[in-house]
Amino acid sequence: MTGKMGTKRARFNGALAAAALAASVATLSAASADAHWGAPALTSVEVFDRFDGTTLPMYEHEGERFIVGTPGHEYTLRVRNLTGERVLAVTSVDGVNVVTGETASPGQSGYVIDPYASVDINGWRKSLARTAAFYFTDLGDSYAARTGRPGNVGVIGVAVYRERPQPRVERAPREKIAAADAPAGASASSAAQAPESAAAQPAPMREGVRDQLADARRSDSAARAAAPLGTGHGRNETSYATQVAFDRASTVPAQTLVVRYDRRETLAAMGVLPDDTRYARRTPQPFPGALRFVPDPR
Repeated sequence: MTGKMGTKRARFNGALAAAALAASVATLSAASADAHWGAPALTSVEVFDRFDGTTLPMYEHEGERFIVGTPGHEYTLRVRNLTGERVLAVTSVDGVNVVTGETASPGQSGYVIDPYASVDINGWRKSLARTAAFYFTDLGDSYAARTGRPGNVGVIGVAVYRERPQPRVERAPREKIAAADAPAGASASSAAQAPESAAAQPAPMREGVRDQLADARRSDSAARAAAPLGTGHGRNETSYATQVAFDRASTVPAQTLVVRYDRRETLAAMGVLPDDTRYARRTPQPFPGALRFVPDPR
């Protein structure tokens, strides 16, 4: 699987390749990319709940996409390249670049993804070997708020760039990240990669860790149910990366994907969820029974 990060320049030659030890390619259909995200579709995005081991369903509402986030649950972003050429996916969470920690801009670092491959992004990149896990949490505990940028919590963004045509070179499957402001002509180096599997899922949380983290992060969740949901800076994990080269074909993204997220109660109140899940919008009745009179004794 392959992923690389981009820079602030239209022509970029330095890049970084990230390969989570347990991450692997998943089979995704081109139909999973929505038409309103751009035609032709270049990439698709999924959000995988590591606590439940499921892919979160997306709900369309007023031209936007939403997912339900559960406080305390860790999650993975999976970006899939639907084309036969490499693409650069500059990825942000809560308005923050997931690789550099900068206030997000499309011209920054991102993941380069090989043709028809995918990259699993488990967290905030801390180095070429480590990431800090993403998890849904209340506003005050979010990484964006803790770094003084609470204004854009609740949104995931992927700005996708095509690559300027390059000479054909055979590349082994691996994830790559392009680093911003790398010197021109920087050479690509490779990273160790776990075997690919079409049916594999992102690495789940270790036994015991999952319940401990969820219990701690969901404490007092009922009192904070109406507060905005954000993404925290979680546990440290191994995720290897290496530098590669990527030359953007344009100064603006060829496609931009946006997924918004919030608590189930909030999305239900907004009318985002299907009718059968809009429990928050029901109207309680004080006397639900039909009109009756006292029956005769037997």
